[in-house]
Amino acid sequence: MKSPVVIVAITLTAAILVAASLLILVGTRKGPGTSTLNVPAQQQRVKQMHLG
Repeated sequence: MKSPVVIVAITLTAAILVAASLLILVGTRKGPGTSTLNVPAQQQRVKQMHLG
């Protein structure tokens, strides 16, 4: 059986990935004008979260 720490780490990582993908999807659905500006900023936030 895996230790609780490993399970929590995997769960948090999955939750962060799901939340980031939802933010990107919502950002791209708003419209052609805003999506091109918002998506790069969201991707940078995701990269910073993974690096930190």
